[in-house]
Amino acid sequence: MKRVVFDVAALIARVVTGVIFVAHGLQKWQGGLGATTQMFGGMGIPLPGAAAGFATVVETVGGVFLILGLLVRPVALLLLIDMIGAIVFVHGNRGVLVGEGGWELAGALGALCLLFLALGGGRIGLDGLFGAIFRRRARQRVAEDELIEHRRGPAMGPGPSNVNVRPGGAEGAYQPGAGGPMTPAEPGMPAERPEAPRQPAAPRTHAGGLDDADMRDIDALVSEDQPEHRKPPNR
Repeated sequence: MKRVVFDVAALIARVVTGVIFVAHGLQKWQGGLGATTQMFGGMGIPLPGAAAGFATVVETVGGVFLILGLLVRPVALLLLIDMIGAIVFVHGNRGVLVGEGGWELAGALGALCLLFLALGGGRIGLDGLFGAIFRRRARQRVAEDELIEHRRGPAMGPGPSNVNVRPGGAEGAYQPGAGGPMTPAEPGMPAERPEAPRQPAAPRTHAGGLDDADMRDIDALVSEDQPEHRKPPNR
C-alpha cells in the first residue's frame, strides 16, 4: 500500500515539475537563443552562450522526460545543476520571494529534482514499465536455467559404484557385494545368479620348487626304505 501511494505521489510531482520546466524552456526557445544569451550575459552568468543553450535544452527536453517518467534520475541531475546555477548566479542575492527575483521557485524546483535523483520517479512511468519488463525476463531466464539443471541432474544418473538393485531388478543390473551381475528373472520371481564352472585349483608349490605330487612320491619312498624295528629278544 505504501509503495502504491509513493508511486501516485511521484507521478503527480513529476508531471507538475515537468510542466513547469517545459514552460520555462519553451519561453527561452520562443525568445531565441541569441536573446537568451544576451539576457544571461546581462545577468552576469559566465559563458552565457553555453549556459543559455544548456538551460534551454535541459529544461525543455528534461521536462518532457519527467512527465513521461523516462530516465528520471539522469534528467533530475541535469535539472538540479540548472537550478543550482540559477540560484548561485541570478537569484541567490535577491532574497527568497520570487516576486522580488528571489530563489523561491528555483529552490523548490531544485529540491524536487534532488528528491527524484534520490528516490526515482516511481513505477508509473516508462522507467517503471521497462524495469518491470527487464525483471520479468531476468526471472524467466533464472527459471529456465533452474529447469535445465533439474532435468540434467536425473538424466546423468548415479555412477556404477552407487547402483543398488534389489533382487528381481533390471536386466544385467549390478548389486554391490553380490559377487556379480544378476540374471534376468520373470516378473514376481527372484533373480538368480548364474553358476560359473569351477576352475581346477593350481597345485601348491613347496620349498625347493616341489609340488604336491613330488611330496607324495617322497613320502612313499621314505616309508618303504624305513627299517623295521625288531623287538629285542626276551631274556
